[in-house]
Amino acid sequence: MPGKDYYNILGVSKSASPEEIKKAYRKLALKYHPDHNKGNNSAEAMFKDLNEAYAVLRDPEKKKQYDMFGAEGFHNRFTQEDIFKGFDLGSIFREFGFGGSGRGQNPFSQMYGGMGGFGQGGQGFQGHGQGTKGQNLVYELPMTLEELCKPTNKTIAYQIDGRQEKVSVKVPAGIKAGQKLRLQGKGQPGLFGGPPGDLYVQIKELAHPVFTRENADLYINRKIMFSEAALGTEIEVPTIEQKVLKLKIPPGTQDNAKFRLKGYGMPRNNGSGKGNAYVEINIEVPKKLTKKQKSLMESLKEVGL
Repeated sequence: MPGKDYYNILGVSKSASPEEIKKAYRKLALKYHPDHNKGNNSAEAMFKDLNEAYAVLRDPEKKKQYDMFGAEGFHNRFTQEDIFKGFDLGSIFREFGFGGSGRGQNPFSQMYGGMGGFGQGGQGFQGHGQGTKGQNLVYELPMTLEELCKPTNKTIAYQIDGRQEKVSVKVPAGIKAGQKLRLQGKGQPGLFGGPPGDLYVQIKELAHPVFTRENADLYINRKIMFSEAALGTEIEVPTIEQKVLKLKIPPGTQDNAKFRLKGYGMPRNNGSGKGNAYVEINIEVPKKLTKKQKSLMESLKEVGL
């Protein structure tokens, strides 16, 4: 929720130490947990807010981002999945010394009763007797621009509890770097019979030796000689689909001039066609001239070129 003040929720100052934050959370979690507030919806909402606040403020990197961007800016940048990533609530409560004692009992379902799951993070309570949802996993998948310009099937392998798992993932054309594909139920197994977490496949776009990408548009640099810029020429330009186009460079072309190749960019995410390719022209100035070239350049200088 934008504008949520985590410090206010836990009742601590921004300068509070990790131990003070932990102590405040422990005290309030005991006060608001559902066993002490059965049927109290406001207490349940407060309990969820407490867990969210602690998930951020106990993590040095998340806390740094929260302090830097402020409450609203942080929530514009971080999803619930990001906030609860790595937040093992079961482990935290075991650390505090809470839990059931009877054989076969689920200490967490006892403590939280029939409360529904909170957030979308790695650890959420799924209700009485259903245990704790398994942790979500994130797999970084490197891909080239050539692969990203068309629908692609990838088989990935990752580790869960020391064993290797393999799964096939369909990568849609035009997906951007950093975007995630969710594979439901492919994460860590749940605790106490809870459902497994999800696997998020995050796209890592590999640097390309020729093209630079900006959203659905591609950029390419081409060098030409001064004489070609002045008189005009025709050059060959590659495309991401591995075609070769001929591009006419008109006389008088200036350095850093851009030429558009309509529809030769990347597919757009929303399915509305393709972006464009842009060819940027750089006029190459030789670092060293032959005697003949120097003589010709001096002659050009004399006539105003």
